[in-house]
Amino acid sequence: MMMFIMSLFFLIPVIMINNYYLFMFWLLILFMFFIFNISYNFNSLISYMFGLDLISWSFVILSLWIIFLMLNSGYNCKYSSKSKELGFMIFFLLLFLVFSFMSMSFFMFYIFFESSLIPTLFLIFGWGYQPERLMAGFYLIFYTLFASLPLLLGIFYIWYDQGVTFYWMIDLESNFYLFLCLTLAFLIKMPLVMFHFWLPKAHVEAPIFGSMILAGVLLKLGGYGLIRVSLFLYNDFMMYSLYLVSLSLFGGIFCGMICCVQLDMKILVAYSSVCHMSMCIMGIFTVSWWGILGSFILMLAHGLCSSGLFCLVNIVYERSGSRSFLINKGFIILMPSMCLFWFILCSNNMGSPLSLKFIWWINVNYSLISWSNYLILYLMFLSFLSCVYSMYLFSFVNHGILSSFIFLSSSCNLREFMLIFYHLFPLNMFSLKFYMFLTMI
Repeated sequence: MMMFIMSLFFLIPVIMINNYYLFMFWLLILFMFFIFNISYNFNSLISYMFGLDLISWSFVILSLWIIFLMLNSGYNCKYSSKSKELGFMIFFLLLFLVFSFMSMSFFMFYIFFESSLIPTLFLIFGWGYQPERLMAGFYLIFYTLFASLPLLLGIFYIWYDQGVTFYWMIDLESNFYLFLCLTLAFLIKMPLVMFHFWLPKAHVEAPIFGSMILAGVLLKLGGYGLIRVSLFLYNDFMMYSLYLVSLSLFGGIFCGMICCVQLDMKILVAYSSVCHMSMCIMGIFTVSWWGILGSFILMLAHGLCSSGLFCLVNIVYERSGSRSFLINKGFIILMPSMCLFWFILCSNNMGSPLSLKFIWWINVNYSLISWSNYLILYLMFLSFLSCVYSMYLFSFVNHGILSSFIFLSSSCNLREFMLIFYHLFPLNMFSLKFYMFLTMI
């Protein structure tokens, strides 16, 4: 595994020669090396500070795959004057993400958790579309930093009380304030409703590769942190689960209704991410095996599905110059071959069978109904809303009368087809090996 880490640093001279193809090739080599050298049947320790269990292994795989697809989606940026800087930002973001998921120490996880914010901010500031990207970056910074200082104080308290910050060695008596310090930063990162306003702004102003990594991996840092914290805050999760599950259920329904009236495609996909992360929070706070397993699978499935939807939105945006539903209609006439990808991704977004999201839908709903029978009607309505806004997105973009504002358009090229296919293949094929995930929690 140290060989894998040193191979990451070998990518620095590859970036210096400014060759995107070589960069993607070495990322693919690292991805295959990681796949074939780590089994999902055991844990591995690299050092006292870094190691991999099966959840970390899955998220590192997801990070490598999304970064590879980011380079594919940002192909046009290789011709810009800032292509080398973009390569450096993507490389350091990958480095911080891999180290975050490999950290076995709570303090080291906090360092890399906060460090991943810096490349993300530069991606929004440097390659965003509108002047409002400055405000979106400030929202991202201050919402995250608002809860980061209490988290750092909580880690210092654990060090003072326990003398150690390794996840599996912490055993402390907590209270409400310590519980709030250790979970609020992760809840805002996911995000929890009422602290979610930074997410639509960041998605709208970020470039396509910024939206992909934000929805694909960065939101998962919050869920990963909650799973780790639940190891030693089990009783507090049980005590306060009623309030957080109720708030997340309300937020999921509320954001689902917001999705149904959106006119901006990117905002709709961003708010659908808030709905799915609300389900993820509910699954974790049931503190059951099925709930945490379902939330874990949801984070993997959402990382691929939401990233693919942002790619499709960007493909439409590059041809029409707008993300509005009022202009983008009837694209089945201009891009009939891409309509199938729209349908499959929107179906996966609502949790259709033969996808990972169908598996999490079963697991999370089973754990929530076991937690309380009163949630059945609310979960039915939440699932119905998920179906409504997914079909709303598909039907309005692909059907209808072609807008007269679209004068010129081109069909999709091979790179764009492969970009969407590389999202769809693992999203649907991994569900056939569902038993692989049963040993991961």
